[in-house]
Amino acid sequence: MILAIDTNILLDILIPNTAHAQSSLNYLMNVDQNDEIVICEVVYSELGSQFLSFKDLNRFLNDTGIILLPSDKNSLFEASCAWEKYSARKKGMVICPVCGKNQKLTCPSCSEAIPFRQHILSDFLIGAHAKIQADVLVTRDRGFYRKYFKDLNILIPT
Repeated sequence: MILAIDTNILLDILIPNTAHAQSSLNYLMNVDQNDEIVICEVVYSELGSQFLSFKDLNRFLNDTGIILLPSDKNSLFEASCAWEKYSARKKGMVICPVCGKNQKLTCPSCSEAIPFRQHILSDFLIGAHAKIQADVLVTRDRGFYRKYFKDLNILIPT
């Protein structure tokens, strides 16, 4: 099985005292030997901020057996399709992180909708990469990925 790992899972174990450190570490420590753990370019780039050097980042990936699997054209196109749906739907809307209700943002002067995005293209690249090039995405961000990648298998470490 190919397991795509979201950045949040790896940051859980790299940043001291995170709330999900133990569950993420336990999950990664118990991955079946026959499973392949992969990340896309976005996750690689986001992880880079946690290391002092290129060499240290690559040593971490090598030591953990995590493989950088570049995105193919199909996953990049899948990301663009999901991004377009999200962008069209979100114009002037913000989702409350507590209750989930959509709130419209409008300019108090001219009453035009103010564009606001709560997700960025990198989120869509991670989701599409996992959907097209892996069997499952290991993440803690279940709602977003389930909404925009209906056929994506998601695993949340517990």
